[in-house]
Amino acid sequence: MSISMASTQQGAIDPTTILPEIEALGARIGRVRTAIGRVIFGQDEVVDQTLITLLSGGHALLVGVPGLGKSRLVETLGTVLGVATKRVQFTPDLMPADIIGSEVLDETEGRRSFRFVPGPVFCQLLMADEINRASPRTQSALLQAMQEQRVAVAGVEHGLPRPFHVLATQNPIEQEGTYPLPEAQLDRFLLEIDVSYPALEAERTMLLATTGVADAPPQQAMTAEELRAAQALIRRVPVGEKVVDAILLLVRGGRPETTDDDTVRRHVAWGPGPRAAQALMLASRARAVLGGRLAPSIDDVVALARPVLRHRMALNFSARADGVVLADVIDRLVERLA
Repeated sequence: MSISMASTQQGAIDPTTILPEIEALGARIGRVRTAIGRVIFGQDEVVDQTLITLLSGGHALLVGVPGLGKSRLVETLGTVLGVATKRVQFTPDLMPADIIGSEVLDETEGRRSFRFVPGPVFCQLLMADEINRASPRTQSALLQAMQEQRVAVAGVEHGLPRPFHVLATQNPIEQEGTYPLPEAQLDRFLLEIDVSYPALEAERTMLLATTGVADAPPQQAMTAEELRAAQALIRRVPVGEKVVDAILLLVRGGRPETTDDDTVRRHVAWGPGPRAAQALMLASRARAVLGGRLAPSIDDVVALARPVLRHRMALNFSARADGVVLADVIDRLVERLA
C-alpha cells in the first residue's frame, strides 16, 4: 500500500509501530460504543458518525425531528467520554455574551476593575440545542470558538479547554422563528448527521427501557486525555494514494468550476471547498479505526460523502425547477468512484 504525502509530512509512517496503538484504540472505542448502546437505542449509524466527528477533532450538526434522542446522545457522550459538557438552548433573544461570556465590573476596597466571567462555551463538549433559532449575530459568536478554539472579549483572547467540540442540533421541519445558518457557519461542522426514526425492534427496546422505574445511567469508558491522544493517533493513520485521489475527485467534481459533469454545471450553485476534502481525509481515517482497520479505503469515502458534502453544497433555481435534489447530485458523484 502506498502512503500519501498528506500522511508523511512528518516522515514515513511504519505500520508495524502504529498497528498496536490502533488496535488498542479500537478496543477502547468498542467499550465506548457498548456504554452508549446501553442508553441510546437504534441509532448505531448516528452514534458512529458522532464518534467519527469527535475522533477527528471536529464538530457535528445533528439534524432530525424532535424526540429522536439528539440531546440524550450528547449528554451520554459527555459522561461516557469523560469530558465536561454544557448545554445552551438557542432562542431568538440569546446574545453573544450569553455564550462566550462577558466582563463585569467589580468593586473591592474602593477599587474598581473588570473581571471576565466565562460563558458556557468554556467546556469540552458544548451542546448547541436548536442552533438555528438564534439570530445570526449570536450564531457567529461560535465561529471563532469552533475554528480557533478561543474567544476574544474586550480585546483579550481567552483559550478554550481541550478537547473542544460543538454538537449542534437542528429541527428540519420547524421554520417559523428560525434563522438559517450561513455558509461560513455550516462549513465549520465536520459532518451533518441525519438522525432518522429507529427501527421497530430498537424502538420497542427503547420503550421498555425508558418507561420503567429508572433509566440506566451511562458509565464512563474514556477520559478527556485519552480522547486527545486518540485524535492525535487518527492524524497518523496512513492513507493510500488511491483514497487521496478519490477524495479529490469527489470534492473537485462537485464544483461547477472544476467538474466535467454537465449535471453539476447546470444544477450546482456552489460546491465544496478545500475544507470538505480535509473533512473527508480525517473522517475516513476515523471510520477505518472504528472498523478495526489500519488504513481507510474508498468505501469509507463513499460512506461519508453525504454527511461531509450535503451542508457544503447548494443547488440553483434550475435544479429546483427540474426536481433535482442534493442527495441525487452527491450520489452521482459517488458513482464515479466505483
